Amino acid sequence: MADITTKYMGMTLKNPIIAGSSGLTDSIDSLFNLEKAGASAVVLKSLFEEEILLELKTNFTKMKSDLLFYPETIDYYEYLDAPKESPEKYLELIKDAKHGLNIPVIASINCLSSGQWTYFPKRIETAGADALELNLFIMPSDFNRSSAENEKVYFDIIHEVKKQIKIPLAIKVSYYFSNLGAILKKLSESGIQGLVLFNRFYNPDIDIENLEITSGHVLSSPADISITLRWIAIMSQRIKCSLAASTGVHDGKAIIKLLLAGADVVQIASSIYKQGPGIISEMLKELNNWMDRKKFNKIDDFKAKMSQAKSTNSAAYERVQFMKYFREMKPQNQ
Repeated sequence: MADITTKYMGMTLKNPIIAGSSGLTDSIDSLFNLEKAGASAVVLKSLFEEEILLELKTNFTKMKSDLLFYPETIDYYEYLDAPKESPEKYLELIKDAKHGLNIPVIASINCLSSGQWTYFPKRIETAGADALELNLFIMPSDFNRSSAENEKVYFDIIHEVKKQIKIPLAIKVSYYFSNLGAILKKLSESGIQGLVLFNRFYNPDIDIENLEITSGHVLSSPADISITLRWIAIMSQRIKCSLAASTGVHDGKAIIKLLLAGADVVQIASSIYKQGPGIISEMLKELNNWMDRKKFNKIDDFKAKMSQAKSTNSAAYERVQFMKYFREMKPQNQ
């Protein structure tokens, strides 16, 4: 059988499948099930910056800065009475997971400022987390802020957190940048150990009967892999940290594609929601069978083989026009 171990942020993992941050990674029982199913590491459900600030008894007025005046912040304070996990419980989960699991435990914080919450990563490190993932997304919808101002926030956050911890740090980002390739390369040179492409954020929808704003699809679909695949392939061999692929990974074929594009690991969540933890072992079986069939002995034998830097058709990852396909496409009812 092929060797499917891989390295991510300096950690040796038994395979490239990581259980991504979600409601599936918020309890010790669920984490045990994910490890048993074959996950090589787990990213705990994100603790929100607002929760950490609440622990500090920071009131809404103090938080209301140019940066933090976001709908998420308002929503959070409107629903303070709703059930929530406290930072202390989060630290307990880290300790329990490290005591009971034999795979790396990666903590996660969802944040959008470099403010007072940045003391908390040190406590996460002390609790025993093997690494920390920051889920960063600043919606570029403020007409008074330049792209440079938005981008600076990412580096401010990294700088403040790096001062607190020695464990590996990964940044999970979106593709909402004016110059995505350049900013990803720059982020990789900021001292982080991993980049996760891409986070899946809340998307709005409209109820046309009740005239209300509702939520769109929460879980990803297999079609969502396309953007991730493109940018993993483009950035592979060009950045100075590990690459993790996320969003749209629903079967073993998707994992193989992303490894060929240059990912070191993949993170999955929606596929587990839809098919249960057993999907992990099915994906690993498909990966093993494919490697045996292609006579690859280890992942490094084919990883990044189809990246833009190594591809004989590198322009394919940058082509965005549909002329060829529309010209040949016929209506399905003919």
